[in-house]
Amino acid sequence: MSGWLDFLEFEFMRDAMLVGSMVAAMCAALSCFLVLKGWSLMGDAISHAVLPGIVLAYLTGLPLLIGAFAAGLFCSSSIGWIKRHSRIKEDTVMGVAFTGMFAFGLVLFSRTPSEMHLDHILVGNILGITRSQFLQTLSLGGAILTVTLMLRRDLLLVCFDPGQARAMALADRFLNYLLLSMLSLAIVVSLQAVGIILVVAMLVAPGCIGHLWCDRLDRMLIVAITSAVLSTWIGLMVSFQIDAASGACIVLVQAMFFFLSLLFAPKHGIFFRTT
Repeated sequence: MSGWLDFLEFEFMRDAMLVGSMVAAMCAALSCFLVLKGWSLMGDAISHAVLPGIVLAYLTGLPLLIGAFAAGLFCSSSIGWIKRHSRIKEDTVMGVAFTGMFAFGLVLFSRTPSEMHLDHILVGNILGITRSQFLQTLSLGGAILTVTLMLRRDLLLVCFDPGQARAMALADRFLNYLLLSMLSLAIVVSLQAVGIILVVAMLVAPGCIGHLWCDRLDRMLIVAITSAVLSTWIGLMVSFQIDAASGACIVLVQAMFFFLSLLFAPKHGIFFRTT
């Protein structure tokens, strides 16, 4: 076992463990509400839509974080507006919006001379984050996680029964936009660690795992966050041992946890499902 823990001797691996754990916990908490609300595809849409914002921010000299957040927020707001003012279903609008914005971002990227590497944007670089990115991820990730946990009961009511939320004088539209804003910011924070593609899995798998194991929100959050953080630790250990992409290993471990939960979770697992 000591051989598997050799990676802790390196500072960049310890930093990766801390950053990965924060990203995992943040995404897992949001994942529970995305799964309950049926917004799993929204994470996919926003994560792809941030690419043009990153390129435009680079061209104008703005921080990439601002450009990515603005693009993600524009995408999520546009999806909601189109859904309310047309007969097109939400999943269809998401598919058109994120593919269009992602294609636009690829065109901008291909026409913009820069030192940015597209693979770092797509799959992240958790082992090569700078000190400023390290502090930024921990602070913003901690803030998003704290707000999500503090408002968990209000967000749960908005997810399940918007009419009851309005009857109780809750600002359901504000909470919806707040959830979208936190989702956009969480994706931006996660980009430098796991990239556009892999952040989608981190926003879906933990919530699915928690939903298979639990019927109550608080327990679902605990299971989702625990499985996500544990996946991060195991994924980093495996990636160090076999010299593979860290983000991909983390997501593969999460996928393994999901399939094990799908089969063996009490009450809702395939082998233990009650009728």
